[in-house]
Amino acid sequence: MYSVLMTAFVPGHGRDETFDTLADFARYAELVDAVREVEVLPPEPDGSLVSHWVVLFRKGLLRWSESDTFDRGRGVISFTQTDGDFDVFEGGWTVESAEDGAAVTFRAEFDFGVPSMAGIVDPVAGRVLLENLELILQGLFAQSDVRVIRAEHGVAGSSATTAGTHRTAG
Repeated sequence: MYSVLMTAFVPGHGRDETFDTLADFARYAELVDAVREVEVLPPEPDGSLVSHWVVLFRKGLLRWSESDTFDRGRGVISFTQTDGDFDVFEGGWTVESAEDGAAVTFRAEFDFGVPSMAGIVDPVAGRVLLENLELILQGLFAQSDVRVIRAEHGVAGSSATTAGTHRTAG
C-alpha cells in the first residue's frame, strides 16, 4: 500500500465552515482541471453518499466510485472505494479548530494491484494526488489563504514515507 498525507492551515475559516466546504465534492471539478467529473448521488438513509470520480492521471483517466461518510461533530470525512481502477483506495479528511482558522489533514492509502509496477506508478500517483489536493484547497478557500504545512507520500508503514515530502512556500 502507498500513502499520502497533507496538512494545511486555512486562516479565517472556522472548523464547521471548512468541513462543509470540503464536503461539497461536486465543486471539485470546477476547481482543478485534473478532476474531470464528480457525480454525487442523493444521500443514503444513514447520511452517507456515493460519489463517482473521473480524474486525469498522466495521459489517461482514473475512474472510481466511493462510499463517503460524514461526521461533522468530529470533523471527519471518510471514503472507501467501492469500484474502480484501484484495488484499494481509502482515506479521508479531518478538520480541527486552530487559532484564527482551521487545520485540515487529508490521509489516504491506495494500491493499484500491480506489484511489478508499484515502484514506478505509486510515487507518481502520490505526487499527483498531493498536487491536486493543494489545488483543490486553494480553489475552495482562495489561493492566498491556504498554507500547506506538511505534504508527503510513500510506502505505507515504512520509514520511506517522508522521502516524497513536498512543501510549499507560505
